[in-house]
Amino acid sequence: MAIDDFDDEFSYLSENGDETDEFAPQIKGSREQTSSPESSESKQEVEEEKEVEEKAEKKEVEQKFNSQIFVVKVTTNKEDKALEMISTKVQKKGVDIYSIARPHGLRGYIFLESPDREHAEDAVFNLPYVKGIIGKTLTYAEVKPMLEPVTADVKIEKGDIVEIISEPFKNEKAKVLRVDKTKGECVVSLLGAAVPIPVTVKIDNLRVIRREEMEE
Repeated sequence: MAIDDFDDEFSYLSENGDETDEFAPQIKGSREQTSSPESSESKQEVEEEKEVEEKAEKKEVEQKFNSQIFVVKVTTNKEDKALEMISTKVQKKGVDIYSIARPHGLRGYIFLESPDREHAEDAVFNLPYVKGIIGKTLTYAEVKPMLEPVTADVKIEKGDIVEIISEPFKNEKAKVLRVDKTKGECVVSLLGAAVPIPVTVKIDNLRVIRREEMEE
């Protein structure tokens, strides 16, 4: 075979630039890749589904932490006993109750925070000293003044003889050793104890029974 024949055989490599591009190897990523309309629509659907799921999860969390405050009617002077029994039942049976409170100064009632009436009724059903749940529910703003009484107006001083009006030392007499009005607390010493025992008590759980003698 003549040398000229070889020249003719490979002449297409230089005669047509377009053909050279056609036969040249392509480097991955050298040409811009375009996505099809179907892939764009699929991606959009996935994003929309994700957004719907996130909204559903957020709504579920909001519903979970929504609560109502119910007023439970109990036997007067048995508020602490009723509260203790409700608390024990809630813990043993796992009833969905967020909090229980006995407002100081409100006799015959306790407050119960629950996601709905069904759980509230389950917590108090068939318990001694509990008479039932009244119809109206309350907001936190309505019960806040009773749950967080202002202690600035309570005049208790060091050396006062007081009576404790809440459990576990209810009706015990004590002497005030220190007053901390910023925390709303007093450190008292129980008079009935064989050995003086310092006890920290909320100011609103104390009643002054003798001060005049101390002032004289």
